Amino acid sequence: MILHKIETASKMEIERLQLIRLQETLTRVYEKVPYYRKKFDEYGVKLEDFQSIRDVIKLPFTVKKDLRDHYPFGLFAVPQSDLIRIHASSGTSGKPTVVGYTKKDIQNWADLVARSIAMSGGQPGEILHNAYGYGLFTGGLGLHYGGETLGMATVPVSGGNTDRQITIIEDFNPTVICCTPSYLLNIAEKMEELGKNPRETSLKFGILGAEPWSEEMRQTIERKLNIKACDIYGLSEVMGPGVSMECHEAQDGLHIAEDHFLVEVIDPNTLLPVPDGEDGELVFTSLTKEAFPIIRYRSGDIASLNRDKCKCGRTTVRMSRVKGRIDDMLIIRGINVFPSEIEHFLLTIKNIEPHYQLHVFKKGSLQHIELQVEVMGELFTAIRGDMNHGEINTLKKQIQNLIKNHCLITLDVNVLQPKSLPRSEGKAVRIVNHINESMQV
Repeated sequence: MILHKIETASKMEIERLQLIRLQETLTRVYEKVPYYRKKFDEYGVKLEDFQSIRDVIKLPFTVKKDLRDHYPFGLFAVPQSDLIRIHASSGTSGKPTVVGYTKKDIQNWADLVARSIAMSGGQPGEILHNAYGYGLFTGGLGLHYGGETLGMATVPVSGGNTDRQITIIEDFNPTVICCTPSYLLNIAEKMEELGKNPRETSLKFGILGAEPWSEEMRQTIERKLNIKACDIYGLSEVMGPGVSMECHEAQDGLHIAEDHFLVEVIDPNTLLPVPDGEDGELVFTSLTKEAFPIIRYRSGDIASLNRDKCKCGRTTVRMSRVKGRIDDMLIIRGINVFPSEIEHFLLTIKNIEPHYQLHVFKKGSLQHIELQVEVMGELFTAIRGDMNHGEINTLKKQIQNLIKNHCLITLDVNVLQPKSLPRSEGKAVRIVNHINESMQV
């Protein structure tokens, strides 16, 4: 279901609208945000020179440190009296990043998430089960307002309490569920433990995001729950969920809401643009935000762009599923690898559960990485709990060879019994660093 004509507009129409909104945004931040005024003057930016959206490369980048340096409200473009909501990211590595919304910002956000839900297969009059966390995190409230705007009865379950999640799914009969991919796997696994068949629920579609996940993970989820699983993308600094969304018809890249965001992909080392189809760092410029407009924000997420028309009929540019984050990248003897790349090949192996972690240790003067995976219950039962059985050793070698041949790295593999690794009730923890140094090996 296509909700807005911009989703099928021509490239020329989209770029014309983007340019008008970019010019308005640049004027707003220059007049209202001292940080941007100073930056533009330092870079010799002249607003009258912006006659094409491609001129965006003349602008300076914004990075997360800039947000933290101006904590909490230093980058806002409206007075506090115009704000109706404030969100913030976690502050695990310092001060949190704080974002604000005017009434119009909230309306725009709700409209975009409604478009996203419709893109995934949601329909007015149906029930949406929202298992994203509510609070300062943008996921829960973002999907909530979008569901209501689309006309779905939205159940604000939030994250955690998996037994209750299952009861509500069984009793309320939702057609759409929203959560992280790892948590949906957790729900399915818990249903199986309770003797229930996760393929026999009312669910038809999953709107899954907030963490990188592979095509193999998608296939595992779809097989376990008999649904179509679609990727949603967003980040609080840019808006929240709904920046882009995968359509259920093609499931081939996420349609970016180009009427609200201008996207670039750059080489994170040279900071130069890369061609469409080539992986690089996503950079976003907001085009309609009033309270917290942001210019060329370096997201840290690695993906590529595809401008071909999608079979769903939408013409907006698509981004690939996020491959990983720059700060999640492991450098193992000079080879760069993301956890999602390892997941891609790991989940092609039989007898392995879709749960894994990469543990970083120090052995002597060298750093060491161990891949921890779980064996399926059937195999574990068959070998009577003897984890030194030859079949386990064979499985370890199979995993090591597959990762070495395709990712060009050598990892130790620890095959664990079922239910050994922690289960996600939000974002999955894929890298566990046991030392305080860099994760370069």
